[in-house]
Amino acid sequence: MTFKVLVSAPYLLPFIEDFRPMLESYDLELVIADVNERLEEEDLLPIIGDMDAVMCGDDRFTRKVYEAAKKLKVVSKWGTGIDSLNKHIAEEFGIEVTRTPNAFSEPLADTVMGYMLNFSRNIAKMDDEMRAGRWEKINGRAMNESTFGVIGVGDCGKAVLRRAKGFGARLLGCDIKDVDPAFIEEVGLEMVDHKTLLEQSDFVSLNTDLTESSYHMMNDERFSWMKENAVLVNTSRGPVIQEAALVRALEEGKLYGVGLDVFEDEPLAADNPLRKYQRVMFAPHNSNSSPKAWSHVHDNTIKNMLDVLARYR
Repeated sequence: MTFKVLVSAPYLLPFIEDFRPMLESYDLELVIADVNERLEEEDLLPIIGDMDAVMCGDDRFTRKVYEAAKKLKVVSKWGTGIDSLNKHIAEEFGIEVTRTPNAFSEPLADTVMGYMLNFSRNIAKMDDEMRAGRWEKINGRAMNESTFGVIGVGDCGKAVLRRAKGFGARLLGCDIKDVDPAFIEEVGLEMVDHKTLLEQSDFVSLNTDLTESSYHMMNDERFSWMKENAVLVNTSRGPVIQEAALVRALEEGKLYGVGLDVFEDEPLAADNPLRKYQRVMFAPHNSNSSPKAWSHVHDNTIKNMLDVLARYR
């Protein structure tokens, strides 16, 4: 039996020819998508009808898409976050959604600490001043005299906290789920509520999944709880931050620095008002960058798909 497979994961596509002989040995017919960041509903509807499987990134799988996917058996996500795949709707149609948990915790945590160290030591700012011909000594602060808060103490949050512990920061955590007491003891973590964490933290890292409860979690009220000179980094999902509220906070002079790897709408629009703030640093949803992590996710994405299809042979 031949299965038709749509390949639309942007990070997998450059390597798909390396896997083609193996995949075709399983009688899989590969359909290579023309995709940059993701396929939207209107991109998927004309092609999904005769697909048995999909290996995708952050494609928008809506109810309409699942209704049109008459033969679909599995959506295998390249990565961890499946908010765009609407797993609960997929289950209504008997379609399995798979992913790779803990896929990018290590490179993501490195990215978070890179932002935090940049803002605490003013590395980019001093470089700009020097290149402009100014010899200005800008005051910094050490991590061991700071409080470091992580919202979302899952795999990524834990990796961030382990790094922050190495710098001697006081560590605060907040999560709607119980956190393993052994980890809390390991890093010396204080579990607190959102308000306490935001009021006391000099550095805040957002590492939560995107759910109904985390959507626009960072809004006007919560920005008002933060210290005036706090640093905020988001490497989780863009809509965790209400960008309009962030702009208002920046306009009011709040926040010393902001590091954003993810955004409400991606790619970031040329006229996005966040672009005008020098104390905001941007990256193109790329904190997963790691050859080792990518190789693992390539293999696991394919394995997850094959495991599901095997049940239909």
